[in-house]
Amino acid sequence: MSDTSSMFDIETLRRGIEMRDATAMRGLYAENALMTLVDQRDQPSHPHEISGAAAIGAFLDEICSRDMEHHLDQVVVSADGTHAAYLEQCRYPDGTKVMSTSMLDLRDGRIAAQTLVQAWDEASAGETGMTGATGATKAEHRAFASPDEVRPFEHGRLELVSAGGGMVGRATFEPGWRWSNDVKPLAGTEMCEAPHFHYQTSGTLHIKMRDGTEFDVRAGEVAVIPPGHDAWVVGDEPVEMVDWQGAMHYAEKS
Repeated sequence: MSDTSSMFDIETLRRGIEMRDATAMRGLYAENALMTLVDQRDQPSHPHEISGAAAIGAFLDEICSRDMEHHLDQVVVSADGTHAAYLEQCRYPDGTKVMSTSMLDLRDGRIAAQTLVQAWDEASAGETGMTGATGATKAEHRAFASPDEVRPFEHGRLELVSAGGGMVGRATFEPGWRWSNDVKPLAGTEMCEAPHFHYQTSGTLHIKMRDGTEFDVRAGEVAVIPPGHDAWVVGDEPVEMVDWQGAMHYAEKS
């Protein structure tokens, strides 16, 4: 008799995806599972990682709450039951389509690691993407006075608004703030791996890149900062900036 307890449950996967059953989907993941997402915003050099069954479950709850159709198109499981892959197609009420493909590492019939690569229609004005991107074909305006999310951290905070196809952040760093002291414990990386494209409205921010390059960014300047850097406030004036690229996952708990 074969041991069915270690087999990956394709029918539960299908029910979870097509019926938007987050509870069913949660049961497919190992406790210490890791989900890695790559798309237009979370590119291969800085993917979005979600670690642990609880965090993945919260992500699945949000996805399943959206008004959209999901269809499991193809599923392949290796003969030894250690790997699987599937193709998923989604459609929003406005016609926006999302396609994603996942590669799974399996352990005892549960997902230990998942790498998900997705793409979506860019022309639509509706919400798209498994990670929540939005199209930008309609006029809109937002105010940081009413942010969608506020992330506090030592000596600062980040305010986030959704606009124009993604998340825009306003960061405030108080005197004494340094990334390696105040954000590193949240990020769980040796250096800041978020890319930044920001306009600075006040203060002086010192940047030190992984390769040793150093420079100051001052009020009234635009900066492009690749992944792999430390940063700190210079002087007694708070630094405030608006970031169009690296805000979405900045100061998230790892």
